[in-house]
Amino acid sequence: MIDVALAISLHAPNDAVRDEIVPINRKYNIEAFLAGVRRYLAKSNANQGRVTVEYVMLDHVNDSTDDAHQLAEVLKDTPCKINLIPWNPFPGAPYGRSSNSRVDRFSKVLMEYGFTTIVRKTRGDDIDAACGQLAGEVIDRTKRTLKKKMAGEPIKVQTV
Repeated sequence: MIDVALAISLHAPNDAVRDEIVPINRKYNIEAFLAGVRRYLAKSNANQGRVTVEYVMLDHVNDSTDDAHQLAEVLKDTPCKINLIPWNPFPGAPYGRSSNSRVDRFSKVLMEYGFTTIVRKTRGDDIDAACGQLAGEVIDRTKRTLKKKMAGEPIKVQTV
């Protein structure tokens, strides 16, 4: 038996939406992906035999109650808990964050189907550093930079 818990990034209730936001879906569609997950779960005793499904909430892209019903149908044969993750918008981002009311309605639909659903707290979004996204000033702290500082030379700061 495998004793390692599994978390997957699903982010969409159907292949049309997932093709757009998770391009690898064009090669491994949702059905194939979840079949692999179920094979893994059959050999795992971790996390009470459930997978954690990560689902980022994108405003008017994958966050409607219809999307929630579709997601419940897609996951009906996959023992799981679902983490709903509010999108962290950043300048120039192609998506917006779902409103709290849309996230709440989405979550309630999933709970009606019996899924354990957790809405993640947003952290770091004030500095563009939430949920795998990082932007801001990076200070080089290498030995070379320390030598420059000690010599009174300016230290370069990069914005990424």
